[in-house]
Amino acid sequence: MTHAIDVDVVRDLAPAMEFRSEKKPNDGLGTLTGHFSKFSNWYRVSSAWEGDFLERTAPGFTAQTIVEDRAGMRVLYDHGFDQIGNKVLGTIEDLREDGEGAYYEVSLFDTTYNRDLLPGLKAGVYGASFRMKVEADEWDDEPRSSEHNPKGLPERTITRAKVMEFGPVTFPANPQATASVRSSTDEFYSRLRQRDQHAFEEACRAANIQIPDFPARSLTPGAGGGRKPDGGPGNGARSAPSKAAHARHVRLIQLGVINK
Repeated sequence: MTHAIDVDVVRDLAPAMEFRSEKKPNDGLGTLTGHFSKFSNWYRVSSAWEGDFLERTAPGFTAQTIVEDRAGMRVLYDHGFDQIGNKVLGTIEDLREDGEGAYYEVSLFDTTYNRDLLPGLKAGVYGASFRMKVEADEWDDEPRSSEHNPKGLPERTITRAKVMEFGPVTFPANPQATASVRSSTDEFYSRLRQRDQHAFEEACRAANIQIPDFPARSLTPGAGGGRKPDGGPGNGARSAPSKAAHARHVRLIQLGVINK
């Protein structure tokens, strides 16, 4: 069963990007290397947009996007929100899944904005993050308590995702953050709202979420051909939401992200 709302989500990388200064002929300033995500590594998501649950990525979750979307992926600093803006940092020279996760190598352009970032990249002081849209996932809404999940939070396994961009960030949110700490996704949409209100409103409409200060479509299943609160297709067929989906809906109401 899928509960995801139809928005881009942001995840931090652990470990962060590594900088390789040994230059090959086309390396420019050097090469960033690392993994999008380590497979089967549980981490907690606590988000006003997404809810409160544990998540992991399954082997193969980026296989399709690497084939279909690589040409359109971009490597940006701070998701393009910094004064650098949407200037691309470099070309993706290698992108594949290996035994650990989704591996990449990025050759940095010899530009002034990259030279400004270079000391921090060499020192390893930047975090890293990537943005994706989840296209397929599996949920266990009522798992038993376990060593990795002592509270028995709902568990999500991402099996397929579309990756749009990745790159270094100055202040990455901690994927193990508690409920009182903003998630990466919440920070992304907060900054999007400040920078591009129209894009923010479009994202909310796509997710069928109503923000208090502008009108959006109803959350009623099937209204406007949209999506149900649990992420299913809005075909007018009303089905009982799972406990986890209901809890996420209640949390969005409590945080003022949606109306009752």
